[in-house]
Amino acid sequence: MQFKHPEVLYFLFLLVIPILVHLFQLRRFKKEYFTNVQFLKELSIQTRKSSIIKKWLLLLTRLFLLLFLIFAFAQPFFSAKDSTKNLNEMYIILDNSYSMQAKGKKGELLKRAIQDLLEHTPEAQKFSLITNADNYWNTDIKSIQKELQNLNYSASPFRLDNLIAKVNARKSAFNKDIIVITDAVGLEEKQTKSFRKEDTIYFIIPKAEQKNNIAIDSVFIRQNLDNFYEIGIKLSANGEDFKDIPIALYNKNKLIAKTLINFETSRSFGTKTINFTIPKEDFHGFVSITDKGLAYDNNYYFSISKPSKTNVISIGDSEKSLFLARIYTNDEFNFTNIPLANLDYNLIEKQDAIILNELKDIPQALQTTLKSFVAKGGNLVLIPALESNITQLNSFVTNFGTLQFKTATTSEKKVTKINFNHPLFSNVFEKKIDNFQYPSTKSSFGLSSSSPSVLTYEDQSPFLTSVSNVLSSVYLFAGPINKLNSNFQNSPIIVPTFYNMAQNIQKTGVNAIIIGENQPFVVDAFLSKDEILIVKNSAESFIPVQQLMNTKVKMTFNDNPLEAGNFGIFNKTNLFQNISFNYNRTESNLALSNPDIAKNFKEIDAIETVFNSIQTDRTDTQIWKWFVILALLFLALELLIQKFVK
Repeated sequence: MQFKHPEVLYFLFLLVIPILVHLFQLRRFKKEYFTNVQFLKELSIQTRKSSIIKKWLLLLTRLFLLLFLIFAFAQPFFSAKDSTKNLNEMYIILDNSYSMQAKGKKGELLKRAIQDLLEHTPEAQKFSLITNADNYWNTDIKSIQKELQNLNYSASPFRLDNLIAKVNARKSAFNKDIIVITDAVGLEEKQTKSFRKEDTIYFIIPKAEQKNNIAIDSVFIRQNLDNFYEIGIKLSANGEDFKDIPIALYNKNKLIAKTLINFETSRSFGTKTINFTIPKEDFHGFVSITDKGLAYDNNYYFSISKPSKTNVISIGDSEKSLFLARIYTNDEFNFTNIPLANLDYNLIEKQDAIILNELKDIPQALQTTLKSFVAKGGNLVLIPALESNITQLNSFVTNFGTLQFKTATTSEKKVTKINFNHPLFSNVFEKKIDNFQYPSTKSSFGLSSSSPSVLTYEDQSPFLTSVSNVLSSVYLFAGPINKLNSNFQNSPIIVPTFYNMAQNIQKTGVNAIIIGENQPFVVDAFLSKDEILIVKNSAESFIPVQQLMNTKVKMTFNDNPLEAGNFGIFNKTNLFQNISFNYNRTESNLALSNPDIAKNFKEIDAIETVFNSIQTDRTDTQIWKWFVILALLFLALELLIQKFVK
């Protein structure tokens, strides 16, 4: 027990006063009895004994009365077990990722968490609130009531380690109380390593009642027909018993196809691909499903541009490029072969793909131009000549990645392995084959690359390899493929190989950008320095980061837009291209919740419990009121003694 005002205890010396008074009253006197009152002697003795008892009782009650009164003014208390943490600063980390859209016992997890904060956070409590994308520093519950009520789900994933870093960056002389409210989907224990040992960590992990969920993961062009696209829609199911799930396809908000799907699996995870056939024209819409799980991953927005001819230039000898003219036909390509001596460098920027076909020398000016061409989204194919200078080749190809040509060999080698998982062959083969007609080369360079080979020799060295970025790809052959050195031109695999190497994904594929991945996007647009492109739809608009590149504009979107959907890229009122954005599907699997992440911290069931616990553990137990009550009790006891004890 401790005292708030210990100096008051000096008044305990006052306890001497009632003792002195009592002793004075107990002084002995000699008594003489007269004969006429002798008969009263017995009665007198009995009365005197009763009076002495009364005086002792009064002394005790007065001593205790004074004692308890002095203690009450000294304000005694029992110190709280966590009293040293009274000055801790409070931080609340609130997960508002889309997995918090799942329903618990009292509704959606995020909305329930917000409601609990509004109802149970003390009005006088100062704290800082950190969500996936927003921060509210040193505030109170009344000040951010509207912000909490309007808090939406964030497309940014919940990265606990990044949010802890924000909290730790707030310098303070005091330790911190950190309350983490999350469903723990996708969290790993290593993300908690950033917590400081001196801080107090509370975890509130609300649990979803329903963990079954179906998500639309991606849309891709499965087959390119004469007048139609066959598109594939990949779905994933987490849970069990998914039957008769409706799926619908919309173009410009108009329903064009609808069917039912079933996941015939008893496993906790399964995938399925549904195919639709759509006309070969501009598509700007979405595919939608209806399930009982999360809502955010039920729509997938995508755009497909109307096919336009692909521009391809082959730089090299005309005779060695005749096979390319048979692949790049006039109905789909604008193909031109130009000898190096006749090359107009201004044409390069207008191409989708450029093939360097057995050039003995690559001028420095051409190297610089091609480096810029690839950076702007163009594909490059390099077929070396046996006379090529290795030093010059390596100086050129290192501009694009970890690539290196080695000394040429004159031994014949067969191409025996196809990388069926490479994007170049993703939709070419219905199944893996081993007994295809093996092409071969008589002479070739050694070739090393950090990327997996596309086609591989029998000695496991690369025949064709590639290096890709988000906008373009660079393809390298290990040796010449002219008829004198190779029979590759006679192999059936040459057609899909060169056909797909010329394709630009933004022109011939599905445009569906994931919000937050900061994926660059290039659009054909000739703008002046004062003009900008705006991305917008009927509900939202924003200006992306953009870089002018002569006849093209390279854009990055950071964390925009706020909501997934179909958008257009505009210069004022002029529409350049359609584009679509989607949320990342990393939150779709609710089975990935990891409640064990809180095992080394304090796991609390509700925010109310946190505040009650802090109040209990850090508030001293004041007992002065009990001493006042005891003082009053002994005062009443004294009055009763004086009245009823004779």
